Amino acid sequence: MRNDSNSIYTMLNVSGVLIAYAMLAGSLYYAPVDFSTKGYWAMGILLLTISLINTVKYRLDDRNSEDRISKLEAAKAENILAEYVVEKDK
Repeated sequence: MRNDSNSIYTMLNVSGVLIAYAMLAGSLYYAPVDFSTKGYWAMGILLLTISLINTVKYRLDDRNSEDRISKLEAAKAENILAEYVVEKDK
């Protein structure tokens, strides 16, 4: 069930991004400004996209790292408790 809902949200987000890029491309094409100004706008859009992708990637990597660390700490604590119980039983 979780994968289905994630794929639906992912498809919705991808379609939203594609629509936004199509609207931006249309506004760049029909804007009554010089070609050089359109180039600057296009570069800004491209750099913003790259920055957003990097931000999401680094936040995801950070979250995964924190999850791994918490799992290691939980396993270490469980191991210490298990050794303590075994020593108490002797």
